[in-house]
Amino acid sequence: MLTRILTQGPIPRVEIARRTGLSQAAVTKAVAPLIEAGFVTDQPSPAAVDEPVESRSELGIGRPVSPLTVVAESISVIGLKVTPTDLIGVITDLRAGIQATRHQPLPDTSAETVIQQLAVLAKEMMDSISEPAGPLIGIGVAVSGDVDSRHGVVRDSPFMGWRDVPVAALLTEELGVPVLVENDVRALTIAEHWFGVGVNADSFAVVTIGSGVGCGLYINGEVVSGAHGVSGELGHLPLAPGDLVCTCGRRGCVETAASSDAILARVRETTGRPELDLSGAIQLAHEGDEHAREAFDRAGEVIGSALAAMVNLVGPELVVIAGEGVADYDLYDQRMRQAFAAHAFGAAGDCRLMLRSHTFDNWARGAAATVIRAYVRSQPPFNR
Repeated sequence: MLTRILTQGPIPRVEIARRTGLSQAAVTKAVAPLIEAGFVTDQPSPAAVDEPVESRSELGIGRPVSPLTVVAESISVIGLKVTPTDLIGVITDLRAGIQATRHQPLPDTSAETVIQQLAVLAKEMMDSISEPAGPLIGIGVAVSGDVDSRHGVVRDSPFMGWRDVPVAALLTEELGVPVLVENDVRALTIAEHWFGVGVNADSFAVVTIGSGVGCGLYINGEVVSGAHGVSGELGHLPLAPGDLVCTCGRRGCVETAASSDAILARVRETTGRPELDLSGAIQLAHEGDEHAREAFDRAGEVIGSALAAMVNLVGPELVVIAGEGVADYDLYDQRMRQAFAAHAFGAAGDCRLMLRSHTFDNWARGAAATVIRAYVRSQPPFNR
C-alpha cells in the first residue's frame, strides 16, 4: 500500500480501491497504521483546501476528497556514488528529494582508501541531519561493475580495480546503520522506476553514456537484476572493432568505441594531439575536424547498433539516454539514430529514444532510491 501511495500519490482511497480491487474499507484499514506511524497523511494541502468543494469529491456527489500523500520528511536516506576520482553524497527524503549534497575527492581507488573515505563522508552527512528531517533509515552505495546487491559485495569493478570487496559489511560495521550496495546504473533505473519515467511506463531502459556505457532494464513490473546479479551490460556487447581492448580485458566491447573515454582516446590518436581533453575534442568536432567527427560518428554507429540489439531482445517502449556523456549527444545523434533504425526489427523501431541529462548527484540519488525501495518493501536488511 505504501508503495502505491509513494509512487502514485496523492491518491484518494477510492482510486486505490479501484486499482487494487480492494474495498474502500479494506484500503482504510491497511492505511491506518501508515498514518499512525507518520509515513502517510490524509490531510489536504493548503491548495486543496481552497478548491471548490465540487472539485474535491471522490465520487462526484459532493463528498470531500481525502487524498493519501506520503509524508516526505518522515525519514532520511543517504546515497553515495563512487567514481575513480570522487565520492558524491546526497541526503534525501522518502520521495528521494535531494535535501543536501556533498562531493569529496579521492586520493586513490584502493578499496581500503575508498571504504575509509566513504565512512568519513557518511559520518559527516549523518551528523548534518537535523529537524525537520526524519531519522536516517539507511545508506545506499552505487558502484560501477558486477555488484552482488544481495550480499553487498562488489565482485568486479574494472573502473575501480576492485574484486570481491564486501562494501556493505565493512561500512555497516563502521557506521552502525544498514548499508545497501548496488550497481550504479541499476540504482539509477530504480530511481526512474519509482520517481521518474517508470511511474507511468510499462517498460523502459536507461542507457548511460560516460566513462563507460551502462544499461538498466525495467520489464514486467520490475527492475531486472539477472539470475546472477548481472543484466543489461550493453557496454560489453561485442559490437565494436575487435582490435579495441576494453577495461574489462575483453575485445570489441561497445565501451571501447562509444564511451567518452574511448572517443577522447580516438581523437587524440587520430589528430596526434595527446594534450586534448574531452571539451577540446568536442570543440574540434563542432568545428568540423574530420578526425574528431570520425570518432563521434563511430561512437554513434556503435551505440545505435547496441540500442537496436537491446530493443530487439527486450522490447521496451522507451529508452532514456542519460549520463555525463549526453552533453555530446548532438555530435553523434544522427548517426546513432540511423544505426538504430537500420538494425531495429519491425515495430521495435517505434521505441522512443529520450535524452535525460543527469549529474553525479542523480547517481547518488539512485543509491538512496535503492534504500527507499528496500525499506518500503521490507526487504533485507529492513525485514520488519
